[in-house]
Amino acid sequence: MNRAKLIEQIRLKESFLCVGLDPDLNKMPKHLLAYEDPIFEFNKGIIDATKKYAVAYKPNLAFYECLGVAGWNSFQRTIEYIPDECLIIADAKRGDIGNTSLYYAKTFFETYNCNALTIAPYMGSDSVKPFLTYPDRWAVVLAMTSNQGAKDFQFIESENIPIFESVVRKCIEWGTPENLMFVVGATRSEDIAKIRKLAPEHFFLVPGVGAQGGSLDEVVKYGMNSDCGLLVNSSRGIIYADTSEDFKVGAKKEASKIQSAMEEHLRRLM
Repeated sequence: MNRAKLIEQIRLKESFLCVGLDPDLNKMPKHLLAYEDPIFEFNKGIIDATKKYAVAYKPNLAFYECLGVAGWNSFQRTIEYIPDECLIIADAKRGDIGNTSLYYAKTFFETYNCNALTIAPYMGSDSVKPFLTYPDRWAVVLAMTSNQGAKDFQFIESENIPIFESVVRKCIEWGTPENLMFVVGATRSEDIAKIRKLAPEHFFLVPGVGAQGGSLDEVVKYGMNSDCGLLVNSSRGIIYADTSEDFKVGAKKEASKIQSAMEEHLRRLM
């Protein structure tokens, strides 16, 4: 999916919601465990409940890989079920040198036909550039994350600027707003403004709204641009809003609530 189509979906759905598909067998409704593929059945229900409100889905590979071959099968079935108009972000946080990154790109962009992949940039250009060679695919680079441990490295200053700013400054030399996004955590809203100033046209994938305490209003205030430029992710807040047999109802209700708030922001913009 290219940038123009993504913006079109944001306008059509009046939403910039990304739903994180983090299926945990210990948290999902127990009746699903009777199915041959409970992971897929859970994801299918969440997608059915939220596809009216979401412009993107983000399966977190950790929840699939831990189950071996069965988990990879569930992942494949899930991404094949996601509607074509939605951006598919494989949250795999890959990042390695040269040829290895090329094969990671081949895995997620060719074998599994995902639209985007989260990338760890610690190894530099070798770990990012191979993912930028695919037309209409996105490298989503970790810049400033929402977790507590982010301060261990991301905020260390080098030449009087924090490392997360150095990451953004360097990465925008390698990619464009058409193929490069940044992960920007919602829990540090004022720092979002710093990254937006450095990357005025790039999309941000924003985790941390909801369960982690981030504010949608603050994210919009500091991060929205003229094309919206935001994909705000919610995982636990939506997919585990209700863990009964009626889990789809709870997921739909929560996704609708978030979309309604997003709609208000977009109407002021557009």
